[in-house]
Amino acid sequence: MKLLLISDEEEKALWDYYTPGRLKGVDLILSAGDLKAEYLSFLVTMANKPLLYVPGNHDVSYETKPPEGCENIDGKLVKVNGLRILGLGGSYLYNRGPNQYTDRQMRRRIRKLWLKLKLAGGVDIVLTHAPVEGLGDLDTPAHRGFHSFRELIDHWHPRYLVHGHVHQRYAARQERVHEYGGTTIINACGRYLLEISEIDDTP
Repeated sequence: MKLLLISDEEEKALWDYYTPGRLKGVDLILSAGDLKAEYLSFLVTMANKPLLYVPGNHDVSYETKPPEGCENIDGKLVKVNGLRILGLGGSYLYNRGPNQYTDRQMRRRIRKLWLKLKLAGGVDIVLTHAPVEGLGDLDTPAHRGFHSFRELIDHWHPRYLVHGHVHQRYAARQERVHEYGGTTIINACGRYLLEISEIDDTP
């Protein structure tokens, strides 16, 4: 199964200079936020595959003009192609803008999903905008990660956590992929292709 992970920066090769067939083989698109609604609508149309997204801290326009043909999974647990996917949008609180949370607030959001996670038997992919504390975040107020995401990983052990928010150009030698407790953490800034094994969905 091939997943296209995107966030923060619209890729010219996937929009301005798109050529037919470029998204061939992609089974699912996951957006980790801070992308134009028109970009997401274009990709879901060209790929003709599901596109799930969570809002970033700059995605205020989504409230009045959401991406067409895409599904907002912020604060939800959904199942697509056999994958259990949890969405948690927004960034760490730094200037009291929209879609910003303290760690306590994010922990409360996660707790509200606890029963659904238990009934689903866990989660395969956690889709966030913000990074995990100490694993791909930066030492700045705007780009710090959530400790509550570490707690989420420690308890539920998802196969992947996909985030955005931290642009690759923000820091020299910024690593895109981290491993933590059996979970692969991926910064989706720009685009990243992820191939994973099929999920056994038999009861």
